Parts: sequence; structure tokens; C-alpha cells
Amino acid sequence: MFAEDIILKPLLTEKGYDGIADKKYTFIVKKSANKTQIKSAVEKLFDVKVEYVNTVNCHGKKKRMGRNEGYTPDYKKAVVQLTADSKAIEYFNSLS
Repeated sequence: MFAEDIILKPLLTEKGYDGIADKKYTFIVKKSANKTQIKSAVEKLFDVKVEYVNTVNCHGKKKRMGRNEGYTPDYKKAVVQLTADSKAIEYFNSLS
């Protein structure tokens, strides 16, 4: 599996913005990826050192459109903590 296939997109929420100052970044990742694969993918893509990775499986919410019901897709979220001596991820610098 390639690093580009594991990290799907960054997750930008209010709680995620608070973590940028502490070098905590949130990503939506492939559901089958484990913590070691996520760690190596972030280190390869952004050229940083990762201290640890926390993952959460998020279930889709029930939504309605008229009389039709359905669920939004399930996804996996990863919170990545960088080491203190690591540089920040440049993509998030303009957001904080």
C-alpha cells in the first residue's frame, strides 16, 4: 500500500484547529490501515517525525431527504502527534 492511498484527506474541525499549536494533526485515513502504516505514511508524505497515532472508527450518521432515509459513509479518523523536535506540517501553518 502506498502512502498516498492511506492518508485520504485532512480533517479540519474546531477541535482539530486547537491541536495544531501542540503539533497534533487529524486525518481521514483508509479504514483498513493500522497505526504503524499511518505513522510511516505521514512521515513519508510530510517529512516529519511522528511520536504516536490515535485512531477512531467513526460511524455514519442517519440522514433523511424527504421520505428517504440513509446513512452517511463510515470513516476512520487518525490523530497524529509529532515529536517536539519535528517541524510542523506546512499545509496546516496557514490555518492556525
